[in-house]
Amino acid sequence: MIETYLYESDTRHPATLALVGSGSMTAYDEATGIGLGVQRERADTLHSYAMFDQPLDWFDGIDFNDGPAAARTVAAMFEGWVPELVALVADSDIPPIFRPLYGLPTGHRWEHVPGVTLIGDAAHLAPPDGEGANWALFDAGQLGNAIAQQPKNVDAALRAYEAALFPRNIDTATAAAAYYPNLTCTDPPTAAGQA
Repeated sequence: MIETYLYESDTRHPATLALVGSGSMTAYDEATGIGLGVQRERADTLHSYAMFDQPLDWFDGIDFNDGPAAARTVAAMFEGWVPELVALVADSDIPPIFRPLYGLPTGHRWEHVPGVTLIGDAAHLAPPDGEGANWALFDAGQLGNAIAQQPKNVDAALRAYEAALFPRNIDTATAAAAYYPNLTCTDPPTAAGQA
């Protein structure tokens, strides 16, 4: 994904604001694997993500250190789209920001470590589908319930929580796959492997 913003869109981009409406919208071309997701935020700010079903090295051809050039390059990929949508990228008030997506493979699990477990994205990292915060809160509640049921044996509570979590991980990976049909989820890079 490539993140952009349009500020004061009520006066500077009223046609784009009208197209987005009062909440959010997504436009996606299955034939090209290109899309735009945008949400209306306070002060008539339009917060957008240009979406591309491409491997990470495909983005190496975009110079994100040159904001105007990056905006032109990304906007050119939306040739033939309505100008109101292209403006989300072409007229961005910030330099476009590259946001690679990572996800854990379907069925991901870990060996139990006494006294430690994971919740939220750490437990079932998946590309955004609008449910990340909901899963984190659900996980926290489930973990709290497991500990409350076995307060004198926290490790047994952690094991019970993990036993219920792992099948849910399959659900989150499956949902991400449905939302991003061409995405292959792999483990994110380790800290040592990041630039």
